[in-house]
Amino acid sequence: MAPVLELKELSKAYGAITVADHLSYSLEAGDALGVIGPNGAGKTSMFNLITGTVRADRGAICFDGTDITRTSAARRCRLGIARSFQIPQPFSGMTVYENVLVAAAHGAGLPAREADQCCLEMLEMTGLIDKANTLSGGLNLLGRKRLELARALCARPRLLLLDEIAGGLTENECHDLVETINTIRATGTSIIWIEHIVHALLSVVDRLIVIDFGRKIADGDPTATMASREVQEIYMGVDADA
Repeated sequence: MAPVLELKELSKAYGAITVADHLSYSLEAGDALGVIGPNGAGKTSMFNLITGTVRADRGAICFDGTDITRTSAARRCRLGIARSFQIPQPFSGMTVYENVLVAAAHGAGLPAREADQCCLEMLEMTGLIDKANTLSGGLNLLGRKRLELARALCARPRLLLLDEIAGGLTENECHDLVETINTIRATGTSIIWIEHIVHALLSVVDRLIVIDFGRKIADGDPTATMASREVQEIYMGVDADA
């Protein structure tokens, strides 16, 4: 069986600034991959390339064994790739339910009855069912992060991309969010999670890659990867002998 996602020598540059430098890795169905790296390393740009909002200069992206390198972002969403954004931007004048309905009806293209059922299921899964009729502009940060998850899940993804979804949360809120992400993972959804809050990441992922200047510099067991000299020097900004 083909990996759910495979990047092959993916490259992207904006003039002299390279955001993806011959980036290659694969993800098996049902697995969870963590991604770390310094600010500006190209992590979010990698998500933009995977979802199709940015086109690669070179290389290929395969989803379920099919080359989607030149496939539109809308088509990739319908195929089963969804993402959350680092800064939640809900439709603040719409209710929580209406926000996720937009994702189900327009992102996933579900018919009305199926879209409604999907919304209720995802609001339940993300802990927002009691807030369904609340204006999304009135949610706290954790609520907005949960809404990001619910909207992404209403696209019924096989691959879910999470971009620093734990950022800005308290310790208890982060713990609650990790529980929700583990619940999502238990459904068989494949996950790639970019995160600076490493302890949250390590509570979910099976594997960790480290990116710096668009290059993959490490890939493997999360604990062993975090303990490596190169990762400590590049990601943490300290001399590993200090």
